[in-house]
Amino acid sequence: MAKNGVAAILCLLALAPLVKLACGDDGHDYGMALKKSLLYFEAQRSGTLPPDQRVTWRESSGLFDGKANGVDLVGGYYDAGDNVKFGLPMAFTVTMMSWSILEYGKQMASAGELQNAMGAVKWGTDYFIKAHPEPDVLYGEVGDGDTDHNCWQRPEDMTTSRQAFRVDPQNPGSDLAGETAAAMAAASMIFRTTYPGYANLLLEHSKQLFQFADKYRGKYDASIKVARNYYGSFSGYGDELLWAAAWLFEATEDRFYLEYLATNGDSLGGTGWSINQFGWDVKYPGVQVLAAKFLLQGRAGEHADALQRYRQNAEFFVCSCVGKGAVNVPRTPGGVMYHQRWNNLQFVTSASFLLTVYADYATVTGRGALRCPAGAAQPFEILAFVKSQVNYILGDNPRGTSYMVGYGLNYPRQVHHRGASIVSIKTDPSFVSCQEGYSSWYGKQAGNPNLLEGAIVGGPDEYDDFADERNNYEQTEAATYNSAPLLGVLARLAGACGGLDEYQSAPEKVTANHTLLRPASEHLEIEQNVTRTWASRRRTYYRYSVTVTNRSRKTVRGLHLGISELNGRLWGLDKARYGYVPQKWLPALRPGRSLRFGYVQPGPPANVWVTGYKLV
Repeated sequence: MAKNGVAAILCLLALAPLVKLACGDDGHDYGMALKKSLLYFEAQRSGTLPPDQRVTWRESSGLFDGKANGVDLVGGYYDAGDNVKFGLPMAFTVTMMSWSILEYGKQMASAGELQNAMGAVKWGTDYFIKAHPEPDVLYGEVGDGDTDHNCWQRPEDMTTSRQAFRVDPQNPGSDLAGETAAAMAAASMIFRTTYPGYANLLLEHSKQLFQFADKYRGKYDASIKVARNYYGSFSGYGDELLWAAAWLFEATEDRFYLEYLATNGDSLGGTGWSINQFGWDVKYPGVQVLAAKFLLQGRAGEHADALQRYRQNAEFFVCSCVGKGAVNVPRTPGGVMYHQRWNNLQFVTSASFLLTVYADYATVTGRGALRCPAGAAQPFEILAFVKSQVNYILGDNPRGTSYMVGYGLNYPRQVHHRGASIVSIKTDPSFVSCQEGYSSWYGKQAGNPNLLEGAIVGGPDEYDDFADERNNYEQTEAATYNSAPLLGVLARLAGACGGLDEYQSAPEKVTANHTLLRPASEHLEIEQNVTRTWASRRRTYYRYSVTVTNRSRKTVRGLHLGISELNGRLWGLDKARYGYVPQKWLPALRPGRSLRFGYVQPGPPANVWVTGYKLV
């Protein structure tokens, strides 16, 4: 990219003074971490590698992708440690890389990494253009996870299936198409000045994909069934439709997309979901933060009331993450947010990004502190918490382990990654078969021969424990969507340590304009009662009956409940990925109707709240 092009984009990325973070007291080089993070994306490239490829142990691969389907699908990214190109997480990765540049491109430029970041985005969007050959056709996967996982091969040696799978009007995929639309809309903004023709092309693809996603509704994993066991769409497609609309409004200022966001918030879940997890599957917190941004910037117009409801949920997310909510994200003893054992750090990096941008939005617009149930959260406090999460990833944790490969002295050496764990084809061009990869390389008790520099692995468990073993894929496998949100956070931290103007004040008085957030809903009422008490073995047990009533004038669908502090048996609900859901015989709650369930436990009642729902 020409230097004058990079300079031109900087004028679009200038920010008002931001909160300044304390620097120099922890020894972390955030600029170096940013550089390494971008190198990781080059290691994940599929297709014909360019002459300026910096990760030199990789070679071109997947050069016939799409040929059997009569389409050119060469390029894109491998998602993690395998050799499949999964469209949904790839699109989320590109969206988050683009958002990182849009918010913190100025800081990336100061660190000398803006050009590399834009190149990483373009590697993804070039592929999406190929994957969208017709307005209502989108290819969402190349390769088959089942056959790929039975094989341990370098991508350059692949002998596994390269079949391509698509969505179309007869086999819809609103979530896949919506996320890809969001990625292309967000990316169009970073190329608007440097490559206006390319930006317009991305925007045209984005608009077509959004129209396709909205017109032909359905979950993509019902059409591309081979994706279900790897990247199933648990949250449905409502969040991606809203996510795409928000990004198209941001990219075009077309009020049609803002109206879509405002008028479909109830029916698609944007105003009904209060959840503290954000990632490749569930986008609601990201939508809510963007909607809050539009509101804080005075762009809501006649839709201010609807966007205020989005903002309440955005602030529920922030309060929950920083530990000042009515329901908080658990933390390990070492202090990092914890959701699950398998690749927990993906949620730490994505949450850290949302917290960072929300704190900066609040500062730039002069809104100040968030009023959380457990007290005010100042922007500088939110950013200090973000910094603690990043520092944990970089090595400030009980193990003293950096979970970014190649950063610091103590980092994972046996990353679960096919290409990194087998000798480079440039060093030894001898063909490595599927089974030879397993017998000679997978089980080898030694560090990988190739450094997967900048990769963020899955990370430790709830007790801060971590086993650096190649077969421990839950902890040692890295993924592109782990690193993409971190780009913006690292740039922000590097910029703050470079001397941005300081915004620091004493804790302000919270005004009446701030909304007190609770993990409940204006449309749903929760009532708990003790129906029976008995004693056994010197303990008193209580049987609790819980009633959830629809107080709105519309039908509630997709109800999800959160339950914490539950120490006994529960009946009347089914466990789901994002909490608990009604049993299948009760798919909806009509106005005035109730759902009842119960549980038994000793002591006080469990904490029950509404995680999400849609009004139809």
